[in-house]
Amino acid sequence: MSSPPTQEEILSQTNVVAKGLESLRVEHQQILNSLTESLAAIGQKDGATRSIEDKLGIIGKTLEMLELAIGEADVMHALSNHLHHVEAEKQKLRAQVRRLCQENSWLRDELANTQQRLQTSEQRCATLDEEKSHLQFMNEMKKYDTDNQQAGGENERETDSSSSQKLDLGFPDDDDDHQPEALSNSQPGVAAGGYEIPARLRTLHNLVVQYASQGRYEVAVPLCKQALEDLEKTSGHDHPDVATMLNILALVYRDQGKYKEAAALLNDALGIRENTLGPDHPAVAATLNNLAVLYGKRGKYKEAEPLCKRALVIREKVLGKDHPDVAKQLNNLALLCQNQGKYEEVEKYYKRALDIYMHNFKDDGTAIDQAKNNLASAFLKQGKYKQAELLYKEVLTRAHEREYGKIEGDNKPIWMHAEEKEENKGTAKEVSSSSEYGSWYKTAKVDSSTVTTTLKNLGALYRRQGKLEAAETLEECATRSRGKNQFKVTDVLGADCLKTVVTPTTPDQCAKELARPESTDANAESSSGHHSKSQFSGHTQQLQ
Repeated sequence: MSSPPTQEEILSQTNVVAKGLESLRVEHQQILNSLTESLAAIGQKDGATRSIEDKLGIIGKTLEMLELAIGEADVMHALSNHLHHVEAEKQKLRAQVRRLCQENSWLRDELANTQQRLQTSEQRCATLDEEKSHLQFMNEMKKYDTDNQQAGGENERETDSSSSQKLDLGFPDDDDDHQPEALSNSQPGVAAGGYEIPARLRTLHNLVVQYASQGRYEVAVPLCKQALEDLEKTSGHDHPDVATMLNILALVYRDQGKYKEAAALLNDALGIRENTLGPDHPAVAATLNNLAVLYGKRGKYKEAEPLCKRALVIREKVLGKDHPDVAKQLNNLALLCQNQGKYEEVEKYYKRALDIYMHNFKDDGTAIDQAKNNLASAFLKQGKYKQAELLYKEVLTRAHEREYGKIEGDNKPIWMHAEEKEENKGTAKEVSSSSEYGSWYKTAKVDSSTVTTTLKNLGALYRRQGKLEAAETLEECATRSRGKNQFKVTDVLGADCLKTVVTPTTPDQCAKELARPESTDANAESSSGHHSKSQFSGHTQQLQ
């Protein structure tokens, strides 16, 4: 059986046929012209003219068919030229693909070399850090040799005490959810578990946090996935490093609102950490807490509560019941209970958290003020308005005393000015200028979300009691401090406030609920401290 003709053979045959058709068309055209002239010369309709007309019809049809065939031949020529052009472009694209493959291979080699150099540099840095620590230790030993034995013992006890205070297995000290959690090699909980987070994961974590904070998730997510794939290839899936990477990727997904994917990763990380580090390891508590916060954001408060309680038990066991991180875990647990309407439990947890903060931060009022705001919100939910009012006043009094000193004479906190203005409204003693109290907030150097929230919440409570002058005083002070628009009471007042307000004057006197707590967690709303069931915020651990 003969092989089919090639494209060149078909084109050559087409050219021959086209030339033959063109010749036939010219001959037929000449015959047609000759017959037309003959018919015109005869000019009479007889048998001869009819024969000529029939021939003209036949010649015309044949000529049309020839022209059609010639047109088809031209189409085949054009198609052949187009195919040649396509083939040329195809060859160019193939050449470009080969070049890109070569460049890609070169870039992969460069990346591998760079990663190897980076790993070498990290190992060198770790070695230098270890040598530095050793030199510092030797220097301390020399100093101890010059002191007496008693002084040496006291210094040793102070060093041990300082080391125990550096235990940071819970929440980070800052309120930024994207800040990495500090885990040093000296942490007892980590050392006891026999696991330390490698330096490369810390570096990767910081890089991912930076990309996520900039909203560049298209870079952060592939970076996490590639690192996770590399870890699974080198260490296997059931390794603590893999669990750490899963935790980092889960929090990136959470920031994107991909809660289902984040929950799957956190559950996987939890299983790995329980199997490799033990059920009571601080890293397990961190993952439990992150999972509880994630469930809270999805409105699954009942599922989140036992996870948060288990994390609390682990932290109490590892850190002690009076550690500040235990208080932060209590705040998360209180938020979960609050969204379920368990206000008595909320009050219990916030009271215990306040006791811990007052025990640990006597000289630092920020954490204590936040805890008092949280407890005040629990009181408000239960209708204990007097207790809530006292706590708000304590926060504002502490803020004033930190700047101006003891309360005496004309040295009064802002809430006292507000109540005096309320008492003296309409009389000659009424405060004539708002500048006398409006400047208090700025000069007192307490420009924090905690004090702003307290001003707004106490102002809302005053409105609920019908003390409109006092409420406006606090609201104006809060507005000036933040440089924002006038505070709306509808953000913090309960819907039932119309039943008790003496003289309601504006629509802003009523809203959905009375002042919610200001949380110490990373995702808390800094402007008002509100928490709703649709927006649960809990503190999470990034790197642990």
